[in-house]
Amino acid sequence: MTRRRIIAGACAIALVLAVGAVYVVWRGASAGTAAAGPPLDLTAAGSVVYVSGDGLTRQTGSDATGPACQRTYAAAGTLSCLYGLGPAFSAELVVYDVRLAERLRLPIWGTPSRTRVSPSGNLVAWTVFREGDSYLAHGRFSTTAGIYNLRTGEHHGSLEDYTSFVDGVRVTAEDVNYWGITFAADDVTFYATMSTGGRTWLMRGDMAARTLTAMRENVECPSLSPDGTHIAYKRRTGERWRLHVLDLASGTDVALAETGHVDDQPAWLPGGEIGYAKPHEGRPAVFSVPADGSGEPRMLFAGSSPAAIGTA
Repeated sequence: MTRRRIIAGACAIALVLAVGAVYVVWRGASAGTAAAGPPLDLTAAGSVVYVSGDGLTRQTGSDATGPACQRTYAAAGTLSCLYGLGPAFSAELVVYDVRLAERLRLPIWGTPSRTRVSPSGNLVAWTVFREGDSYLAHGRFSTTAGIYNLRTGEHHGSLEDYTSFVDGVRVTAEDVNYWGITFAADDVTFYATMSTGGRTWLMRGDMAARTLTAMRENVECPSLSPDGTHIAYKRRTGERWRLHVLDLASGTDVALAETGHVDDQPAWLPGGEIGYAKPHEGRPAVFSVPADGSGEPRMLFAGSSPAAIGTA
């Protein structure tokens, strides 16, 4: 960890304390609260939970509403809600159970970017920007990615505390960033992106060993398939990203039919589809495209941050 980040961490502690002192005064109903209406059904297999244009978490196939979030995800009866607070670079992660009762409220210093829940519902992950707001801006952004174990209470506050390896060599560079965590079914293995020196890698993480091992270059925002065999991700070419799917066993890589620029962590949807958000007529919308590279993109609904119930 760099001296700059140590100093930033100390500032973060002070900021969290300050935020906690005044939080109840200014939070109001704009974040983490739900509008009147039927609650989300986190057992409705095949439905998709997402963030609508009004900032509320909603669900396909019903009029259900949930908490206000900027990023959300759901799996195994656990809902993760990540949103920014009033002061710049301050956020909060709130986790709900299947009855939408609060399980965890965690202050985080940064601007919301990504969140994920493990297939078991026991692990929740987040990524926030601590500097900047774009993964394209090499050298001009800084992120924090962390994991919380709801079953044990273990808090992995930053992947920077792990030991990372590329080609068997320990990474010691000071410009390392991590983002876009996705979980395997064993509650030990996960995948994430690491960047350093203007290059990015798909990293395979081991929570027990607290290590990260590089698997492949130029893989960002990975999303592991429900059967654990493929990873959907975005691949960078110049100043653009295109969605791809990687077969972990064979190494076969397929470019998806969405040829437009996509800055999102994709999500696996029912029917072999990949869901993602991109701008549409000036507002975010959720699209899907076949995971095998066939077909063409189709718009599903206005909103962002899709998560299919029953599909981690």
